[in-house]
Amino acid sequence: MQNEKLITVTNIIILITVIMYIIQINMPNGSLYLGLNMFFLEGLWYQPLSTMFAHGGVGHILMNMFVLFQFGNMIEKYRGVKALLVLYFIGGIITSLLSFYFMQAIGMNNNLVGASGAICVLLGYVALIDTYQRKGIITWILIISVAPVLIGLPVAWYAHLIGLAVGFVMGKFFK
Repeated sequence: MQNEKLITVTNIIILITVIMYIIQINMPNGSLYLGLNMFFLEGLWYQPLSTMFAHGGVGHILMNMFVLFQFGNMIEKYRGVKALLVLYFIGGIITSLLSFYFMQAIGMNNNLVGASGAICVLLGYVALIDTYQRKGIITWILIISVAPVLIGLPVAWYAHLIGLAVGFVMGKFFK
């Protein structure tokens, strides 16, 4: 049996995300300061990054960290730490900014929180390089983007789709 590493960069990102979530829920207006919203335009320049560590609840963070654990560790193992870090953080920030500007363009003034956009970058990357998984990944992202909206849950579906596209485009540079 192969011995898998417990300490990976992905698992460190997960730990930091959990710590940041604990900080977020214990500080006054934590999600407003750490999420991505109109305060970004007023000088909170760190929000496109910090939004990836803020979450809307325990279920939200658990689901995101579960998917990050699976796909982050896979990319880290097969493509390396550098690819993971560039995809997750650069792709995540690009996805955050594009999602924010999409919200502005359609007149939406929401507070964007969660790692979903950055995780969808990873999924977009995997969908590009692994054609066997492509249809399943795209279908899964469409389901997690549309189904919650249909039942009235506040999901940033656009961040999922933008992240998928960003990951696909970034994958062209890593392929």
